[in-house]
Amino acid sequence: MFTKGKALLAMFVTGLLLAPTMAFAAGGGGAPIVMVADTRKLTGIMAWWANLYNESHLYFTILTVILIPVIGVIFGVLADIIMHFIGIDLKSRDLAEH
Repeated sequence: MFTKGKALLAMFVTGLLLAPTMAFAAGGGGAPIVMVADTRKLTGIMAWWANLYNESHLYFTILTVILIPVIGVIFGVLADIIMHFIGIDLKSRDLAEH
């Protein structure tokens, strides 16, 4: 009985996974999706960034993954400099809990 239940479950899961394929087979398939950025009114670095996105999603992803932490570090250092300039010193603070 346990083996029949596994076989029934496997058939059910297979049917669920193949349901979209059967639907596409009935209608001729879905239309391909084209993902592009509109670069007509962009200039400078924004045009370069949009063209990079249009030409290679892989390079765009790699550059984005590299740039996000770098920009975060730059903003963090700038915030630390500004806070030190206005008199907020987080390096030698006393904790209120202790």
